[in-house]
Amino acid sequence: MIPGSFSYHRPATLADAVKLLSTLGDEVRPLAGGHSLVPMMKLRLAAPEHLVDLHDIADLKGVRREGSKVLIGAMTTQHDLLTSVEIAQSIPILHEAALLIADPQVRYRGTVGGNVANGDPGNDMPALMMTLGATYHLEGPHGGREVAAADYYQGAYFTAIEPGELLASISIPVPPASHGYAYEKLKRKVGDYATAAAAVVLTMAGGKVATCTIGLTNLSETPLLADAAAQAVIGTSLDAATLRKAAAAAEAIMAPAADARGPVEYRKHVGGIMVMRALQRAAANAA
Repeated sequence: MIPGSFSYHRPATLADAVKLLSTLGDEVRPLAGGHSLVPMMKLRLAAPEHLVDLHDIADLKGVRREGSKVLIGAMTTQHDLLTSVEIAQSIPILHEAALLIADPQVRYRGTVGGNVANGDPGNDMPALMMTLGATYHLEGPHGGREVAAADYYQGAYFTAIEPGELLASISIPVPPASHGYAYEKLKRKVGDYATAAAAVVLTMAGGKVATCTIGLTNLSETPLLADAAAQAVIGTSLDAATLRKAAAAAEAIMAPAADARGPVEYRKHVGGIMVMRALQRAAANAA
């Protein structure tokens, strides 16, 4: 199908984009990679009167290190993550996960900001950002503010962003150099959303887990932090019984929808398996 008519705007600065978003009314949408918005427009499930294209705003692009944190501009693409030396060295789980997002054509166009901003429970990056303790910088008509990724997601496609605001950048604390990481994703085919996925970031000391964070993708209407599962493995060597306990704790907070990827119980079961696999591989990755 063909989208309805709309007015097209292409601002050159972040300030101009924020002004457009805050003054053009309720039916204005920012355009990043377009992989979520454009298909909805073609199906007439979304009919914005104005599109604000963000591609000319240089301040929204790039990856850079600032002290103990890495900053990622919202218009940085998934391909940019894959080619970034800083990401590969400092936060390699993002490199690993970006390879599992859709296909190369999508990754060349799809942006990190678009993936995390709209609250789609199937997107991969939100759970990773929560696992990494990321903070989102939002710019709006009244200035900028910071929102922790863990506080941003409030429901399916419902987030903490306010009308007129734009997600401008993401700040991620750099994990210890010796940390272990893994993103395990089960999907039906290349390019699909996860049937279930789990992200793990941990550190080891004396052969036992010292710290651990576990995030879950597409297993509820929002990304999840499996805090009880993470606590279950701290102080252990990840023996079989501990892995099963962690999986059970993670499954207890899952609430996936039954869909073409499988019934609820199946998706929870494979979600637990993803948690166990990610824990084992993260521990093996830890220096």
